[in-house]
Amino acid sequence: MPGKSKGKDIPLTPARRLIAELMHHARKVPAIPLARPCNISALVAARRQSTPPVSWMAIFLKAYALVAREIPEVRRAWIPFPYARIYEHPSSEAAVLIEREYEGESIVLGAKIRSPEDTPLGTIDGHLERYRSTPVEEVTAFRQLLRLARLPLPLRRFFFWRVLSVSGHRRACRLGTFVISSLGNFGVEQMHPLTALTTYFTYGPIQPDGTVTLKVIYDHRVMDGRTVARILVRLDEVLNGAILDEVRGLARQAA
Repeated sequence: MPGKSKGKDIPLTPARRLIAELMHHARKVPAIPLARPCNISALVAARRQSTPPVSWMAIFLKAYALVAREIPEVRRAWIPFPYARIYEHPSSEAAVLIEREYEGESIVLGAKIRSPEDTPLGTIDGHLERYRSTPVEEVTAFRQLLRLARLPLPLRRFFFWRVLSVSGHRRACRLGTFVISSLGNFGVEQMHPLTALTTYFTYGPIQPDGTVTLKVIYDHRVMDGRTVARILVRLDEVLNGAILDEVRGLARQAA
């Protein structure tokens, strides 16, 4: 009988090392997911009237940041060193996960949008488009992450530990106050993604009747389930209130 063919070892790329490092720190967070359905049929209709339509990522990102402005727990973080405490940042720093093609590999990198609660939807969408289309080497955030990923493991581990664990201000400015991502455009709903930040906000596919599932994975050391439940309720109200009004305004401008 012919011998069985063997597999092969594949060296870790910087992007794979980066994900592994982030997961190392994320699995230490006592994270719990909460989800709530939301109907945004009016927002879906308004978005269709604008040309070009603003991306759903921009819409949900700003909505979550508006809620974070009202509910300070979303802007807080657990800081363990040199003593355990909770830090509260004055505004949101949204960490957005972006899939890119780099050196023949599909990779996921993070970039930040500062104070999205005070930023027009069109401007947020412009930032997102730049992160999606600009060459990876020309985006400062991407270049810095890949440089960190190339560090030897002890240095890489120490850097991320120091940013996450010592200074709340530095943590927010370097990594963000919350992370947002979605696979809803693939018809997929994330069940329990991990993050080293206080909250991970995600949304599933938008159904034909305008229903979408909103989900927040949260650090139980920083907030409790009832707070997250209020966050999800308020998100529904903001999406069908302030965000709907802004999208309708964009539609009027496009008419």
